[in-house]
Amino acid sequence: MRNLNESRDEFCKQAENAEDVCVEDGKVADDFSMYIPKAHFELIPIKDLVSNHRYQQSVSRSIVRRLASIFDLHQINPVKVIRRNGANYVFDGRHTLEAVAMISGSRDTPVWCMIYEDLHYSEDADFFVEQYRRVKPLLLLLPIDIFEANIVAGNSDALAIKAIVEAYGLQISGSKKPGAICAISTLYQIYNQHGHNVLDRVLSLCTGAWPGDGNSLCRNILMGIMHLAAAYGDNLRDDLFKERVGAVSVNEIARTAKERWPGSIGFAEAMLTVYNNGTEHPLPPASLKQKPDKIRIR
Repeated sequence: MRNLNESRDEFCKQAENAEDVCVEDGKVADDFSMYIPKAHFELIPIKDLVSNHRYQQSVSRSIVRRLASIFDLHQINPVKVIRRNGANYVFDGRHTLEAVAMISGSRDTPVWCMIYEDLHYSEDADFFVEQYRRVKPLLLLLPIDIFEANIVAGNSDALAIKAIVEAYGLQISGSKKPGAICAISTLYQIYNQHGHNVLDRVLSLCTGAWPGDGNSLCRNILMGIMHLAAAYGDNLRDDLFKERVGAVSVNEIARTAKERWPGSIGFAEAMLTVYNNGTEHPLPPASLKQKPDKIRIR
């Protein structure tokens, strides 16, 4: 018996000092802390949860009704909350909240919340971007929501694109209106594939050829100009492009493009034809090559 007790005591002593012990006095050892979010759980009434972030889209009533129709108490996810200055800001789970409120008939209903304390507003926005980029098959997040969240989070690509766009008196928007570009994924594609200078040149050529024409700020026109700029570089004269191609309406360019090639390559060929018309040394159409036409916002 003595040997057994000694063996047990020796085992416990070794276990207390072992590197693989993960809990000491109710706290997680440093070895594993990097894998565990710095958060805790609380039951909070729905009425005490708020959301006022300008980069979040509004709650969809159709999604709320769909969630309510398939509600299962054992499948409900905790709502993710950032607590700042005593307020509980929801950054993931707003549709869940509304579904629970609809089913229970009261906003006094408490829900389990995973709470992050005292995150900076930019960190909050970064959480939002990553959350919706990785997981959200049920919700369709608009490109403008991701873009604005990236701006708040200080994303360098988003800030650079915003600065280039605004340098031409334009703005990035989620809806079509004068002086606004809705083709956000296109801006990212041009910037990611060819960099700052090409995106700047594309907007310079576009606004110079069709000043004030919102129809020119569409994907196919912008991508078409990108193909021309990438294929011909300095051999494409900016002044001639603005003068010659700008003399033809965007609608006419679109009609010609449909007869040539699908997508932005067709627009590039249509603009190149107008540009070459009457030119002593025309640019060779064979230099245009079709490139991948899609990229996701990161």
